[in-house]
Amino acid sequence: MIEFRHVRRSFGNLLVLRDVNLTIEDGLTTAIIGGSGSGKSVLLKHIIGLLKPDSGEVLVDDLDTATVPYPVLLEIRKKISMVFQGSALFDSMTIGDNMAMGLKRHTRMKEREIRGAVKEALDMVDLRDVENKFPAEMSGGMKKRVAIARALVIKPKVLLYDEPTTGLDPPRADNINQLIFDLNQKLGVTSVVVTHDMHSVYRIAAKVAMLEDGVICFFGTPQEMSKSEEPAVAEFLESARGHEWLENDNHSGAKKHATLEQ
Repeated sequence: MIEFRHVRRSFGNLLVLRDVNLTIEDGLTTAIIGGSGSGKSVLLKHIIGLLKPDSGEVLVDDLDTATVPYPVLLEIRKKISMVFQGSALFDSMTIGDNMAMGLKRHTRMKEREIRGAVKEALDMVDLRDVENKFPAEMSGGMKKRVAIARALVIKPKVLLYDEPTTGLDPPRADNINQLIFDLNQKLGVTSVVVTHDMHSVYRIAAKVAMLEDGVICFFGTPQEMSKSEEPAVAEFLESARGHEWLENDNHSGAKKHATLEQ
């Protein structure tokens, strides 16, 4: 279980997390939503210990990531994998080498075992025979899948996703949403997904937490959220509906334009 207890975090004079209290249950997918700059990614990085709170506690399995000795923090991190927004693949390395980095650094696995683990993780995301390709040879959707496979290769208990569908068209975004849902069902991992895409939230999340003004202003199921009378939630949902309509309209226009050109 992951718990935030009265977490406060600022950057200089900018207060981002004012008093965050949140419990993320084991085995479920929890979506973190909120406006741009609300601190969603900041919250995510506290879980893995990339950032530490100015005050308060971030507990992973009852261990405070801000105060445990560094060797203990490393053990906590071995249970957690993060899928970064831009995939964060090294362009100069093959897909296989990108995925093997963590295993080579943190395990004593032999080369043959590493190759087997890489292949197994790629199979989980429906990618095969891509180990010798470079990131530049792959589409945006394929890079996202590789990033997820790289996160899976260490067999984590917790998967953190930072805007996993950003930059993808609706069909490819749907594929990633389905993959996240399937992995949660198949592996039973705890998933935390930062997203602005409400379509993703309704597809994948068991619970939703909304950040507003540095606090969690809503926590519940997607169905409860859709009925919430909290003004910030209603405003966010209305804005998301307008944005989704615009994206879908633009996507349809692009398809029509492509058809006329053929």
